[in-house]
Amino acid sequence: MFRPLLSLALTAILAASSFAAAAPENAPASFDQLLRAMSSAYDAPPQPVAEDVLPAVEKALEGDPRLWITVAASTKEERTRLLEMGLSIEEVAPNSVSGIVHRDSLPAFQAKSVGLLASMPLAQFAVSAYKDFPAQDAAYHNYQEMYDRLKALEAANPDIASLFSIGRTVQGREIWTLRINSSAKGASPSSKPGAVFQGAHHAREHLSVEVPLLFAVWLLENRNNAEVRKLITTLDIYIQPMINPDGAEHDIADGKYKWWRKNMSTNSGSQGVDLNRNYDSWWCEAGASNSPWADTYCGPSAFSEPESRAVRDFVKARPNLRTMISYHTYGEMVLYPWGGKYEDIPDQNDLKVFRNLAQGMARLTGYKAQKSSDLYAATGDSCDWAYAEAGIFAFTFELTPKGGWGSSGTFYPGAGVIEKSVRDNVQAALHLLKYTDNPRRAAAE
Repeated sequence: MFRPLLSLALTAILAASSFAAAAPENAPASFDQLLRAMSSAYDAPPQPVAEDVLPAVEKALEGDPRLWITVAASTKEERTRLLEMGLSIEEVAPNSVSGIVHRDSLPAFQAKSVGLLASMPLAQFAVSAYKDFPAQDAAYHNYQEMYDRLKALEAANPDIASLFSIGRTVQGREIWTLRINSSAKGASPSSKPGAVFQGAHHAREHLSVEVPLLFAVWLLENRNNAEVRKLITTLDIYIQPMINPDGAEHDIADGKYKWWRKNMSTNSGSQGVDLNRNYDSWWCEAGASNSPWADTYCGPSAFSEPESRAVRDFVKARPNLRTMISYHTYGEMVLYPWGGKYEDIPDQNDLKVFRNLAQGMARLTGYKAQKSSDLYAATGDSCDWAYAEAGIFAFTFELTPKGGWGSSGTFYPGAGVIEKSVRDNVQAALHLLKYTDNPRRAAAE
């Protein structure tokens, strides 16, 4: 994933950096310096794509059975139906949607009842929508680099930071969690109100790793700021940057993006389960597919996957958890339950809490706040489950780029978007932490 020279330069910077109280005044890399190092090589205007790059993009997807299609749809009900037919919706326009579908599902989309507007092989679309390539995305953290960064944060802040795994993936990787708590370590219980920040339920959404990971960097660097010190002293904070490390590593294998969404479970004749359709919240009803080859495949049963089970067990073991953000890309939205039902949540006071907190975080990021199912219904979602099961005020963030509605988006927007996305979302995450002691305070605002 990394260009050798830039990788070595960044590794040297990151390895040398230490944070806040544990660091000397001349520490070589602060949070600001780290972000600048990650994005400075990408500030120049885009250059023409090298002639040998686009064939490599095509080669990465050669023989891939998926298609990029555009289908007429203007309502949330129509969009939900398309999800159930196996379409992974990635772009929403006023009268159509575009996304990824397996070729074996295409006959249903060619029926007269579905307005199929355009279709092309995913490889062809990947070239036409080309924004960047792994060789230029050296700043993003792969699994090992993420672990190294978390381990360095723990080592630099041993009094308040601890690193532990909440479980193993299909392929045996640990799902790492950095805990920030002034009085408890590892998996030990705490009575302090808890918050959790998760990334990369979906493999190709690499920016969703950077935002929570670098939020941890920011928190620990600013640990002696009075406001941050109060949060760290009074709260139990968990950072889980990569819920789906198997899929994330698969997506960048061989230095060529594979547009992979799911985990790496082996199904009958296909591979992978959509982890964000695998939670036990109206599992595999609206907006999920029971076709194993679909990108939105819900799995053979709720919590069939070790990754979603790990999150389930983590949440159930911590009744102190009050707030949660699950980061995704893309669309620039702050979404709140329900995602699996068109109806509002029944508790009107809680609904005010969700709306007010979402709007507050949307103002800080420039995103749009809305109920998740106003876009389309999608069952098996982690945030629906967290609220229904544990009363956690859980939000889905769709990060940069905006995409849809006449804008151009991609899962691979390049490293130049990292700095602004991280800075904006640091403020939004802080906003949520300020209410984590008692989220229902937000209802009165």
